[in-house]
Amino acid sequence: MADHRRENRQLWSEWSDDFQALWNADTGDGELPPAPCPFAPDAPGGSHPDILPSVAGVDFVELGCGGGQASVGTAAVGAETVVGVDFSGEQLRHARHLRDLYGVDAQFVAGDVTALPLAANGFDVAFSGWVVQMIEDVGSFLREARRVLRPGGVFVFDLPHPVYELFDPATETLERSYHAGGRREIAIDEDYDADLVVFDRTVADLHNAVVDAGFEVRRLLEPGSPDPEDYDDDPLESNRPELMAKVPRTLRFWAVVDC
Repeated sequence: MADHRRENRQLWSEWSDDFQALWNADTGDGELPPAPCPFAPDAPGGSHPDILPSVAGVDFVELGCGGGQASVGTAAVGAETVVGVDFSGEQLRHARHLRDLYGVDAQFVAGDVTALPLAANGFDVAFSGWVVQMIEDVGSFLREARRVLRPGGVFVFDLPHPVYELFDPATETLERSYHAGGRREIAIDEDYDADLVVFDRTVADLHNAVVDAGFEVRRLLEPGSPDPEDYDDDPLESNRPELMAKVPRTLRFWAVVDC
């Protein structure tokens, strides 16, 4: 396994308890932790029924599922088969716990998203949330997503917007060139032994990689608002609403297997 994957797996295993605690921070007594479906009308960029009319009865896979929120949320709204894949055993432990809390049917398996332990043509819909930026060989990841989807299958994924990542949220000033790209390390907390390793790419590079992997891009979304007050206080974000109101925080692709 490449060094960056080893570092990221170590970080996510160390960070998993604290990360999930932050995610669930607003959960009241007797309430279920949040598990939003990524295809719901209130998802970033909204739903797109012209591409995916419903997830009821579909076979769904989440690539890099972490704590399983998207998998559980999709199972809860009627997906037939739900599988989540992640390289962190600690994150998978949280995912299985969340599944049991919701009482839904979902399978969570350990695996590398660039070499999935899944059969070809097994799923109708795939999703990956904020994972792509941690993958050096993005072509292998996208080809694997294509391989496990059936003809006409839908792939939705999002990641931190490459333009937003150029800015220092505290000063709202550019820190590096958009065109530089390459590997970057982010220190999450001094209590963790490993840093988060990410790979910067332009929007064009990402789009072209999706097309080269055999997908047709149907939507390219940059959800956001110019009003800082439209951004909720998110315990998982250290970023400032003022910057999010000026520069999109998230980039989301809706793609379909090109038959």
